Amino acid sequence: MKKHIRNVFYSVQDYLIIFIGTVLYGFGFNGFILSNEIITGGVSGISALIFFATSIPVSVSYLVINIVLLAIAFKILGFKFLVKTIFGVISLSLSLSLFEWLLGGVPIIKDQPFMSIILGGGICGTGLGIIFSANGSTGGTDIIAAIINKYKNISIGAGLLFFDFIIISSSYLLFEDVNKIIFAFVEMGVSNYMLDRIINANRQSVQFLIFSQKYDEISERIIKDLGRGCTLLNGVGGYSNKPTKVIVLLAKKSESVTIFRLIKEIDSQAFISQSIVRGVYGEGFDQIKT
Repeated sequence: MKKHIRNVFYSVQDYLIIFIGTVLYGFGFNGFILSNEIITGGVSGISALIFFATSIPVSVSYLVINIVLLAIAFKILGFKFLVKTIFGVISLSLSLSLFEWLLGGVPIIKDQPFMSIILGGGICGTGLGIIFSANGSTGGTDIIAAIINKYKNISIGAGLLFFDFIIISSSYLLFEDVNKIIFAFVEMGVSNYMLDRIINANRQSVQFLIFSQKYDEISERIIKDLGRGCTLLNGVGGYSNKPTKVIVLLAKKSESVTIFRLIKEIDSQAFISQSIVRGVYGEGFDQIKT
């Protein structure tokens, strides 16, 4: 029962995080990028090209294009990913429509296109990073990048970078303005940098080596309170020459404070070593990729 409640809580939490990410992206895109006639990458960039060529709202063309891509995602990424993607697409479409109406196409910072794309790229990249950290997607080229990330050891940011380059370059056919393309590439770099930073920060793992005479109580609390497994190693003290137990624990960086509090509560004299690990693969962490 508790496990079911925990799963429901995490599921609701994921959708809330995805919603927050789409609101950030919708605000950054409309307030700083589209209002300055800068074409970004992805389906939002394609939709922006359609908007400037035909006046069809970005939110409308964005939704239509994603309906096709969602059909592709169903077989490759699975039903669970698809549900969150549908939610992300609908949520972002509504966010784009909302800020189209609220801002009326007027840039938040007037006559400062470079500053606008820096801020807009940072906000949009942050929004996307938040969405991906909850295993969600906003559809579009995000779906293609997620597929690549599933089968190849290529970051989502790098996958998006390739598609964005093609879309942004093609905008020259519409505007014939090199400056807009340069601004767009700067925005793309800032956005993808923020995307990868947030994803890597969220997934960063740590390794604990815990030396304590109360190892049994500590390991029990780790399993019960954190839902994490741990390993007990046999050791011998170099100075005391007495047998001891060492707890090896791998966890998310965000869980570090909770772990320290737990250990201090049980044994304030415990000796703890914490280190950052480059990658952790297996149950509870990233999937093993070849």
